[in-house]
Amino acid sequence: MTPPPPLPVTFRPTRTRIVLLGSGALAFTAITVIAMVLDTLDTAERLSFVFVAALFLGVLALLSRPHVTAAEDGLTVVNLTTTRHLEWAEVLRVNLRPGDPWVRLDLADGTSLPAMGIQPGIARDQAIADARALRALVESHGTGDGTGGSAAR
Repeated sequence: MTPPPPLPVTFRPTRTRIVLLGSGALAFTAITVIAMVLDTLDTAERLSFVFVAALFLGVLALLSRPHVTAAEDGLTVVNLTTTRHLEWAEVLRVNLRPGDPWVRLDLADGTSLPAMGIQPGIARDQAIADARALRALVESHGTGDGTGGSAAR
């Protein structure tokens, strides 16, 4: 069993975040430079280029937002457009099965909550380690069924 990490701890897909924000910044810069260099564009067209570039960067920034923060009072799960705080007792299991795009938390009310802050996309080994650490935290702080679910093998 993995020992739980000290609290507070934040889990986030760092490599994915770097790729998304780096690509967005690079694309924004390239499109803006092109818009300013092209002599055939008027001011409104240049502004529309920059606006589209900013919109693209905004979407990539939104995709880089997910994270899970564990603290003494519970978990805060930040996904693309939602944030949810959970008490430790609300989380029964942490699941990351082979092929899953991200961790899913089984909750005491019978539902499950995606925790997109732990995703094996680019950094599979890190996601597995993070899922195991989160599972250890849930088992040590929660009042779940004690099975802990499955962290990818």
